[in-house]
Amino acid sequence: MKSLFSLLFFLLPFSVRANVVDVAGYQFVAPDDWQQSTPSSSMRKAQFDLKTEAGATAELVFFYFGPSGGGGVRANLDRWIKQFKDLQKSDVSEDIIEDVKVTFARTEGTFLSGSPFGPKTPKPGYALLGAIVEGREGSIFLKLIGQKNAVLEFEDAVLAMIRGALSKD
Repeated sequence: MKSLFSLLFFLLPFSVRANVVDVAGYQFVAPDDWQQSTPSSSMRKAQFDLKTEAGATAELVFFYFGPSGGGGVRANLDRWIKQFKDLQKSDVSEDIIEDVKVTFARTEGTFLSGSPFGPKTPKPGYALLGAIVEGREGSIFLKLIGQKNAVLEFEDAVLAMIRGALSKD
């Protein structure tokens, strides 16, 4: 019996996948060193608190509202961009990854932090990488938002995570 427990203990790290977010039929696998945290609201499927070695911070949030929930792509992009003032950059692009349309928004400026109808706290020097994955079970919304240096540092890893989730391999 002891050897069975030893075998299970040995295999456990290989069978449990940390930092995997299952959303709408896709698995998004984040780097092992990312800190997944408890979602701060019921609207959030998952979230990660990210910090660069230099101390800059960002947050990656996954939203999913069901097959027809969450509003349209344009409405979400417009809302995300309007969360910034003093825009230094605002770019929207589309990509097809393994037959799935993904719309990206990149914005830099002063982020107006706060609830939609409440007071806002201006946070200068912030950036956003937003992605709307139009998946087979509805849209998945990803928002990487935080200090500009952190968003830029984690952008490639977020893009790789999206590509990995949509991969047919």
